[in-house]
Amino acid sequence: MKKNKSFNDIRVGFLQIPLTRLVLLTMGDIFSVFLAEMLSLYVRYDFHFMDVPREFWVAALVIYLPNVLFMLFSFHLLRLYNSVWRYASDTEMVNNGIAVIICAVAVPVFCLIMKVKLPTSFPFYYGLFMLLFTCGERFGYRFLRILQKRRLDYTHRKTMQNCMIIGGGAAGNSIIKEIETNYYLHLKVVCVIDDNPGCHGKYLRGVPIVGGRDTILDNVEKYAVDEIVIAIPSASRQTIKPIVEICKETGCHLRILPGMYQLISGDVSVSNLREVQIEDLLGRDPIEVNVDEILNYVQGKTILVTGGGGSIGSELCRQIANHSPKRLIIFDIYENSAYEIQQELMRNHPDTDIVVLIGSIRNTSRVNYLFSTYKPDIVYHAAAHKHVPLMESSPHEAIKNNVLGTLKVAEAADHYGVKRFVLISTDKAVNPTNVMGASKRICEMVIQTLNKKSKTEFVAVRFGNVLGSNGSVIPLFKKQIEMGGPVTVTSPDIIRYFMTIPEAVSLVLQAGAYAKGGEIFVLDMGEPMKIVDLAKNLIQLSGYKVGEDINIEYIGLRPGEKMYEELLMNEEGLKQTTNKMIYIGKPIEFDEALFENQLERLRDAVDKEEQDIRPLIKEIVPTYHYGSENDGNM
Repeated sequence: MKKNKSFNDIRVGFLQIPLTRLVLLTMGDIFSVFLAEMLSLYVRYDFHFMDVPREFWVAALVIYLPNVLFMLFSFHLLRLYNSVWRYASDTEMVNNGIAVIICAVAVPVFCLIMKVKLPTSFPFYYGLFMLLFTCGERFGYRFLRILQKRRLDYTHRKTMQNCMIIGGGAAGNSIIKEIETNYYLHLKVVCVIDDNPGCHGKYLRGVPIVGGRDTILDNVEKYAVDEIVIAIPSASRQTIKPIVEICKETGCHLRILPGMYQLISGDVSVSNLREVQIEDLLGRDPIEVNVDEILNYVQGKTILVTGGGGSIGSELCRQIANHSPKRLIIFDIYENSAYEIQQELMRNHPDTDIVVLIGSIRNTSRVNYLFSTYKPDIVYHAAAHKHVPLMESSPHEAIKNNVLGTLKVAEAADHYGVKRFVLISTDKAVNPTNVMGASKRICEMVIQTLNKKSKTEFVAVRFGNVLGSNGSVIPLFKKQIEMGGPVTVTSPDIIRYFMTIPEAVSLVLQAGAYAKGGEIFVLDMGEPMKIVDLAKNLIQLSGYKVGEDINIEYIGLRPGEKMYEELLMNEEGLKQTTNKMIYIGKPIEFDEALFENQLERLRDAVDKEEQDIRPLIKEIVPTYHYGSENDGNM
C-alpha cells in the first residue's frame, strides 16, 4: 500500500528538490526582480521617489516580465534551484554572481526590444541589488545555521572539546567548515598549526594559525586542547611521523585524515578521519606493487587459499578478490573466521565465485577431495601454527600441522596439476631457535624438493612480523592498555621487523607473479623496531603517559624467542627483482634422498608421540638451535 506523500515531500521532476522549497525560492527571486528594479530608480534619483520620471516607472514595469523569465532561465541554467544551500560555498556564490551579471547585461536588450528607455546606470544598480537579494536569500539560511550552531555550542560549552587542526590547507579548511555547521560534532576549533611561516598570525575561517609544529606542545597547553586532527593528506609518512611523535606527547586524542586520495576526490570530512595508528610511526611510505603484474596471473584463475580465515589468509582473499579471479576457494579449519571473510567478500564482491570449505590440511582425504573437485590453478598455502611459545610446548602439533600438513597439500597440488604453489614462510625459519621456525624451514625444504620433480612451480615467500596479525604484540598491548596495564615486554633490547598486513600480502602476490619454481622470495622489511618503542608509542597514542598512567614491565624472553630475527641465512645470497622490496634468496643445497628418509623418521616419531623430537628436527635443520644452545641468542 502506497503512503500518501505530504506536500513538502513532492519532488519536481529533474529538479529533485521539495516543491515547497522550490516555490519559496522562486517567489523570493521574482520579488527580488521587482524590488531591484524599484530600488535602482530610487537610488539613481538620490533616494527621492517623486523625482523619478513617470516614463522610467512605466519602462521598469514593461521589462519586468522579461526580466523575471530570463532570471528564472539563467538561475536554472546555473543550478541555483537545486543546490544544497545549507552547505553553500564559493562555487554557489560564483554561480549566483554569473547569473546576476547575465541578467543585468540582458536589461538593455529588453529595453531595445520593448522600445523603452531607462537610465544608463539602471543595469548596474539592478545587478547590484539582485546580487544582494538573491545571495541574501540563499546564504542567509546557512548563516542562520551557523548562528544556531554557535548558540548550541555556547549552551553546551561545558561538554565541548577544544580541537587543534594541524594543516592550514584545503583539507584543514574543509574540516573546520564541517565542524562549524554540524550540530552533532561537539568540537570547537581553537587553533591551527601550519609549518608555512607566511601563514602564522593569520586566520583560517576565523581560527588563528598560531605557528609551526615546534609550537604544538605550547599551544595545546595555551588553548586547553582536547583533540588534535592531522589534516595533511598530501604528506608522506616520513613527514607525518615526527608530527605524530610530538602530538603523542600531549596526551590529546589524535585523529588523522587518511591520504591524498581524499583531497583529490573532494571527500574530505570529519567522517573520513581515523584514529592515529601504530603504522603511522613506521616512518616510511606504504609499499607499492605493480597491480598489472598481479592481475595478469590471477585474473580468470581458480585460486585456493589455505588458512583463508587467518589474518594473512583473509587479506590474501581480499586482495585476490580485487583482481577478478574465476573462483576463490577459502579453506580453513576454524569456521567462525572463514564465515566472516566469506560474508565480507560476498558484500564487496558479489559477482566473484566464492567457495568456503571447512577442513584440516592434515586430513589427506579432505585435501584430495578439495583438489580433485575444484582443480585450483594457484595455491597460497597460509595455513599453519605460528605461535612460538605454544609450539614450544606442543612441538608434535607444529610438525603435524606445519610440516606434514604442508606436505599433503603440496603433494595434492603436484598430483592434480596445480600451476603454482606459494608457501607463506617466516623469518623465524632462518637459524631457528624454536620449533615453529624450524618447522617452517622444513616446509621450505619440502617445496624445494617437490619443485625438482613436479611440473608445479613451488616457491616460498619469507617475511617478518606483521602489525595487527593474530598472535602479534599489537592486539596484546591494546588489551593490556584497556585493562590499565602493565604492558609486558620481553626485553628492552628485543627488536623485530614490521610490515602491515596489506603490505605483506601485496608483496606475496607480486612475488608469486615472479615465480619460476624453487625460489625463496624474501621481503625487505625495512628498518627493525624495538618492541619497547612499539609499546611506548601505543600507550601514548592511546592518550596515556608511560610510567604514570601505564607501566611497562620486562618479563624476559619466552621459550624459543630470539633477541633479533634474520631474513636470510648466511649461506644464502640475494638477487633483486624488479620490485626493490622483493629479493630472491639462493636456496641452500641439501641431500634430498637423506631429507626424505629423515622426514619419514620424523613422521613416525610424531605419530608415536615420542617424548623429544627436537634432536630429529636438528638433524633435518642443522641451523636449528634449542635449549642451552640458544644462549648465544639470548
